[in-house]
Formats: sequence, structure tokens, C-alpha cells
Amino acid sequence: MESVVIQPALAADKVSLFKVITTKDEIVIGISEGDLAQIEGQNAGGVAKMLVAKGSMSVWQYAVRKSAGGDLEQSPLHKIGLIASDSLRVEPYPTPLKVLPIDESKK
Repeated sequence: MESVVIQPALAADKVSLFKVITTKDEIVIGISEGDLAQIEGQNAGGVAKMLVAKGSMSVWQYAVRKSAGGDLEQSPLHKIGLIASDSLRVEPYPTPLKVLPIDESKK
């Protein structure tokens, strides 16, 4: 089984959010604009297709947090591994909240 690693995003990269529905729960992941450009279709279907083709992939899990100013925002939580056999569906995740970029230095 081959594994795909999504490369680190630059702080200026826009991040697209996707909800991944697994056999146990739902999680929100973020993929940088640069990494998404390398995925066929650049959408949820392309992410799902790549996950199935490669078997697994490493991505950033996102979660809601409060900023220093008290506003809610979507922020990278930690890097996780997705396994195709546990993932049932991938769909776009629209949010009215500010989405923070991925910063690899804050692992």
C-alpha cells in the first residue's frame, strides 16, 4: 500500500476544508491551495479518488478555536493519517469562519 504525504503549505497559502466521514466519526481536514492544485478535479471527488488510489494520505485536521481577539476561526489542530478503508465519504466543508493557513513549524 502506497502512502501520500501532503507537502507543507506556506503561510500565505489558502486552505480548502473538506469533511471526511469515516466508519467512526466525521473530521474536517485542510488542504493547501498548492496541494489541491495537484489533485485531479481539485475538489472533494478528487481527494476521495486519490485516497482510494493511494490507500492512505497525511493531512492536517482542522478544528474551531477562539482567536486572541475572541473571534471563532478554523485552525489546524494536528497532522493525521487517513486510511481509505475507513473513509466512507469526502465532501466540501463550507464555513463562515476565517480559515487559518497550515504552519508546519507549529507541529
